[in-house]
Amino acid sequence: MLLHDVADRINTVADQLPLPDQVQPGPRLSEILDDEVRHLARLLGYLAGENAFCHRAAARYPHQTTPSHRRTTLALARAAEPAGAALAALGGAVHCLGVLADLSHQDPGRASTRTVATAHQQLVERLAESRAHLARAAKSLRTAADARSIWPAPSPPTAAPARTR
Repeated sequence: MLLHDVADRINTVADQLPLPDQVQPGPRLSEILDDEVRHLARLLGYLAGENAFCHRAAARYPHQTTPSHRRTTLALARAAEPAGAALAALGGAVHCLGVLADLSHQDPGRASTRTVATAHQQLVERLAESRAHLARAAKSLRTAADARSIWPAPSPPTAAPARTR
């Protein structure tokens, strides 16, 4: 359940990002990036914190660590890499948006159409890159959760047959 919940939250961040044909530089996109960078940073912090918590618990209580706990911890740790890459790509998108804002205030001669088009294309690419990383993180978590649900549960001990005298 936990892994699916985190995957859903990651997908929610991705869903808020505009698709390539919807990217319109301006205050609206700036607000979206502000919100989603904040949400993704919190999720990445959660992944790191949960991983640290599980490692501390395993070190303090090694006899209580189960294979299920280890698999969950590993799944969360695996999701941290693409989530971090998605956050980095969003940082690149913020930079591209800043460049576009600066170009819009320059004299038309300095901000050539080609320069603006290149900055816009880079913005689109960073957003697409972020969405791809988020999809990879969510898929990884879902795959781990689904694999966990099909692993056989340990069977309860059976009673020994009663002896008759």
